[in-house]
Amino acid sequence: MISKSQILFSVVPRSSAFIINKIRINLAAKTSFSSLQCSHHYSTNSAVTSSSQPKIPHFITLADFSSTQIYNLLVSSINHKNNAKYLNKSSGAPLAGKSLALMFSKRSTRTRVATETAVAYLGGHPFFLGSQDIQLGVNESLLDTSKVLSSMVDGIMARVGSHDEIETLAKYSSVPIINALSDKYHPTQILADLMTLHEVYLPQSASYNAHLTHPKETLPGLKIAWVGDGNNILHSMLVTFPKLGIHLSAATPKGYQPNTEVVAIAKRDAAKTGAKLSLTSDPKEAVHEADVIVTDTWMSMGQESEKEKRLLDFAGYQVTSELAKEGGAKSDWKFLHCLPRKQHEVTDEVFYSPRSVVFQEAENRKWTILAVIDALLVKKGFE
Repeated sequence: MISKSQILFSVVPRSSAFIINKIRINLAAKTSFSSLQCSHHYSTNSAVTSSSQPKIPHFITLADFSSTQIYNLLVSSINHKNNAKYLNKSSGAPLAGKSLALMFSKRSTRTRVATETAVAYLGGHPFFLGSQDIQLGVNESLLDTSKVLSSMVDGIMARVGSHDEIETLAKYSSVPIINALSDKYHPTQILADLMTLHEVYLPQSASYNAHLTHPKETLPGLKIAWVGDGNNILHSMLVTFPKLGIHLSAATPKGYQPNTEVVAIAKRDAAKTGAKLSLTSDPKEAVHEADVIVTDTWMSMGQESEKEKRLLDFAGYQVTSELAKEGGAKSDWKFLHCLPRKQHEVTDEVFYSPRSVVFQEAENRKWTILAVIDALLVKKGFE
């Protein structure tokens, strides 16, 4: 092919062949530029859309996943728990020689311990990067941090502030990103909640039996009542529960309602599955006929200055036995809380009662995070 320089400086007349060659070169240049642009186009579930590079799966929000994929993660979590805890089976160390960075801009107990022990069980090396070790988007841009860190590790689990931060990390990372928490979503927590409910609503057995029944048999048809803030936990429930045929009623004070975009996703999923979805400001209305009552902190990290106002605004939202009875919750209702818990959110009577499965729920963070890491770093996908 005639080079661009040859065309520009050639004394050949403007023949048809000359024009055709110039068009070909211009088209090639435009195609090349377009390819460069496409190589930086990402979605939350696939980091690279260019056909020249493989797609990189991420775990950002359960809104990205089908009901089948969510069930697959739950089955994997249950099997890992049975194998590791009850059968004392080795994982075979599929992550030997590989590393996962835990990049946390906020404090963590359950997520950090669950992730580090999960990676260790798989034979990999987890290492923690706290806010004093690495400052996301402060001394170095998120883009630069993502590119540099992902060039040295096999995966990144990040606990961030704004949800935009986790999306930016995923956009520029060359390895899988796991959302350990953002202000919009907390997907690993909801997997642990679902796994716990599956275990709770199985026929009781002297030995662990959760792996003998598929979660499709236990979860659809349950009614979950949320009483609290319209925060990242409720958002994650909204984009997950209706998709699985789980009914969800949520009571939030006026001014603290969930994100309208998230609610729209829940309504679309509910219409497909027949799940009932109710949003109210009346806690008693929300808990009516509920199988499970769930709450969370009224003040997330960074909202401490709003404490006095929030305590006033959330008056009547404490989960109590009286609230459940007056609202007409089912007689055998259960209680969930992602922890840490404060007494103004739920009474000791409920929190430490046989109804409460919060510590089982906390342990299951390990097994569900293990399943996510296994899917991303070992199996390379969620199918």
